[in-house]
Amino acid sequence: MLALSTIGGAVNAGTYNVEKVSTGYKFTEGPVWSPTGTLLFSDIPENKIWEIGKETKVWRNPSGNSNGLTFDKQGRLIACEHGNRRVTRLEKDGKITVLADSYDGKKLNSPNDVVVKSDGAVYFTDPPYGIDRKDQELPFKGVFRVKPGGKPELLVKDFDMPNGLCFSPDESKLYIADSSGLRHIRVFKVEKDGTLSGGEVFATITDSAGVPDGMKIDTQGKLYAAGPGGVWIFDTAGKHIDTIPVPETPANLAWGDKDGRTLYITARTSIYKVRLNVGGEPPCQHVK
Repeated sequence: MLALSTIGGAVNAGTYNVEKVSTGYKFTEGPVWSPTGTLLFSDIPENKIWEIGKETKVWRNPSGNSNGLTFDKQGRLIACEHGNRRVTRLEKDGKITVLADSYDGKKLNSPNDVVVKSDGAVYFTDPPYGIDRKDQELPFKGVFRVKPGGKPELLVKDFDMPNGLCFSPDESKLYIADSSGLRHIRVFKVEKDGTLSGGEVFATITDSAGVPDGMKIDTQGKLYAAGPGGVWIFDTAGKHIDTIPVPETPANLAWGDKDGRTLYITARTSIYKVRLNVGGEPPCQHVK
């Protein structure tokens, strides 16, 4: 799919060559580039994590209906187990460590997306997408942090539907999507102690056909958000500068390949990719 780019400030001069990598899934989410040079992603309703490398195969089954995925600096997979209402870490010996499954004596809603800060702290969003409303125990939809060896700390709770999140390149800011009717992306200042302040609206998805979902940042600080019609690109001031058209509605994104300049896109039944002139840093790039 060769798509023309017509908006000023485009990431690619003129065109985006969006390629379908794999298809035939139920609902793809949570892509992440692995330390071994493969792409992992979730198929939520199928309860599986898939791997695309020299071949495409099931990597974990069952997955706890995993949603967002990332890696920590030790190369361990961190998963938002959407169905099990918890965030877990897959140890090198194959054992599962539960990082978070409750707060203040109540079950989490349905952890959705996750990022790891350079200090090892895990930040995740917790909307109720994966549960019946009657099963919701927490009276809010929060954003949490789990420091190494610690318990979940509530950072923000004034979201309608917190979803995708990503740090700025220097980790001074954390962007969080609200996938409710508000359709906006908020930006928080990351304080020295890792807590969040501010929370102003950074950008809004102006197309009422959809909402912001998973997000990634490039090395220049531009933000890429899965949204209606494709991947919406915003400059550092929150101005919408371009959209990468995708045949299916995207849910999430991941930087990949050796140079980090391939953007992988999970979109409903398929996986797509597009090469860009600028890239980002996959989590596995920091694996020691």
